[in-house]
Amino acid sequence: MQSNTQSSGVDHVCDVLIIGGGPAGTTAAVLLAEKGHRVTVLEKARHPRFHIGESLLPSNLPLLERLGVADEVKAIGMEKWGAEFVSPWHEHHQTFEFAEAWDKSMPYAYQVRRSEFDEILIRNAGRKGAEVIEGCRVREVEFLPEGAIVRAEYDDRRSESWQTRFVIDASGRDTFLGNLFKAKQRNPKHNSSSIYGHFRDARRHEGRKEGHITIFWFEHGWFWFIPLADGTTSVGMVTWPYYMKTRKKPLKEFFLDGIAMCPPLAERLQGAELISEIDATGNFSYVCDRTHGANYLLLGDAYAFIDPVFSSGVLLAMNSAFIGADAVDACLRNPAQAQAALDNFDRLMKHGPKEFSWFIYRVTNPIMRDMFMAPRNIFRVKEALLSVLAGDIFGKTPIWGSLRIFKLIYFIAMLSNPVRSFTAWRNRKRNIQYVEASIQGISSQ
Repeated sequence: MQSNTQSSGVDHVCDVLIIGGGPAGTTAAVLLAEKGHRVTVLEKARHPRFHIGESLLPSNLPLLERLGVADEVKAIGMEKWGAEFVSPWHEHHQTFEFAEAWDKSMPYAYQVRRSEFDEILIRNAGRKGAEVIEGCRVREVEFLPEGAIVRAEYDDRRSESWQTRFVIDASGRDTFLGNLFKAKQRNPKHNSSSIYGHFRDARRHEGRKEGHITIFWFEHGWFWFIPLADGTTSVGMVTWPYYMKTRKKPLKEFFLDGIAMCPPLAERLQGAELISEIDATGNFSYVCDRTHGANYLLLGDAYAFIDPVFSSGVLLAMNSAFIGADAVDACLRNPAQAQAALDNFDRLMKHGPKEFSWFIYRVTNPIMRDMFMAPRNIFRVKEALLSVLAGDIFGKTPIWGSLRIFKLIYFIAMLSNPVRSFTAWRNRKRNIQYVEASIQGISSQ
């Protein structure tokens, strides 16, 4: 609900209220508290809590250093020096080492249990001066000419309200403001669903490659294989909804049947023990039709969610918090410059999802797979591609000319293989049509 009249009887007052205590919300909380603003974070769950998305990128590490949590994350993380791609349509596997990217200063990242990682971030926000309240779900935001009234409900059903100058939506895939404004738009160009679980004693590579993430392509999508520091391995199947629709058996059996369809993954899991429940989520890609308003921002997955094949989620969330904190600080300190700050935020916020999405939309195309599985470094295009895989798309690394050449090579290859390209386009169109029909069916119920 929105109103132009200020409500009375609020319980608390703050400068910035953040909805959500995940990587985006806690990062923004630290940065804004350090700038002297009164920050309140409302998180519906209580940490530690389970979350998927366990693979970080090298570009995350400078952000963790800036937040002061690098050593804590190192203590819980499995070092990740590269990524391996395994394809049933290619004879050899392809391994990318981050040290071979354009910028050699970020050669590794971490695989982390999100329950541990997110708890580190939220406790850090509390230490750095933000008020962190867990077990408190936001129920209503009433926007005023200046600021907003936020009403929330605790686990014990108590309700309280906050008057704030600025609202940050970091609610993740709950997309609180996106739903409030009916701004959330599903993206049928890349819809997928995922099923995942954790295994003990999965076979890993030896030495420095032990922590590599492996992506296994198979007929109906792809699998992730993420080794964690405590000896468990996260395995997930990401597939188009048409394949999920074929499920006639319990989720666990369906998942294990999918693994059996991917022999290289099945071999890595031979003798491994499933030690968790199997869970599923509809990773319906979406984007909101706005990144901000006069007194609010949308960060991370609260703005957009894209396929996790490049492990970009945590990086996009945290990077959005850095640019968002700068924008909010400018709005609060110098209202005359607010619009310029928000316009700049809008441009930067859209940059990351756009650059990752170009590759994600095409990574299932056979021609793109060929380029991934046999990359050449002509005009440094392999180094530029590795920079994308490392998340190095926000800084000053001069990768863009080489990426344009990479895209040109891709389009030339498409034109040189018209039958193959048409077949791939037709199959993708069928998948999109199936998704659209499914969405319409759900909407009409």
